[in-house]
Amino acid sequence: MYHTYRTDLSQVRALVLQLARDAGLAEAKANDLVLAVSEVAANTLRHTKSSGTLTFWHDKDEVVCQIHDEGFISDPMAGRRKPAPDASGGHGLWIVRQVCDQVELRSDESGTTITMHMAIGPDVDG
Repeated sequence: MYHTYRTDLSQVRALVLQLARDAGLAEAKANDLVLAVSEVAANTLRHTKSSGTLTFWHDKDEVVCQIHDEGFISDPMAGRRKPAPDASGGHGLWIVRQVCDQVELRSDESGTTITMHMAIGPDVDG
C-alpha cells in the first residue's frame, strides 16, 4: 500500500492505525507505530518542500512502514542519542527508535528513507 501526503497527517495516522490493526498488531503497538510514523511524516513537512510517500506492508511476523521524501539527513547517528531536554530538535527520531522494534535510515542524493518495523505478537507492555 502506498500513500502520498503533503499536508494532512491525520489521514496518514488514521491509515496506519487501521492497517496495523488489520495486520494483527496489538493496540498498544499499533499506537506506537502511529506515533513513530507521525513523527517521521511531520519531518517531511517541516524539513522538505516535497511530498512524502508512506509504504506499508506486513507478513505474519511483522508490520513495516516506510517513509520516503526528498530530504537529506547528514548525521549518521540521527535518533541514536537522546537529545538534551532543551534541544531544539532531534526528539522525533529518538522517539521513533524507542517505540519501534527496528528502524533503518538511509539518506543520499535521492532523499531519505526511514523504515520502521513492529513485530506482530503479544502486547507485553499493555
